[in-house]
Amino acid sequence: MAQPRKTYVVLVPFPYRGHWTAKDQKLDLLPCEARQLLRAGRIGDQSTQAVKKPAAKKAD
Repeated sequence: MAQPRKTYVVLVPFPYRGHWTAKDQKLDLLPCEARQLLRAGRIGDQSTQAVKKPAAKKAD
């Protein structure tokens, strides 16, 4: 049975399929492809990524 791909977000750029990835790029990877990249901290699980909110403006 084929393993399902999962979407990950690049935290630290790395070479992938002949090109360099970019920070915050989304990649669909197989579990066997993602295992070492997760362990090295180069990618993060998309579902666990914090949503970036704009900084609140300080009132004078």
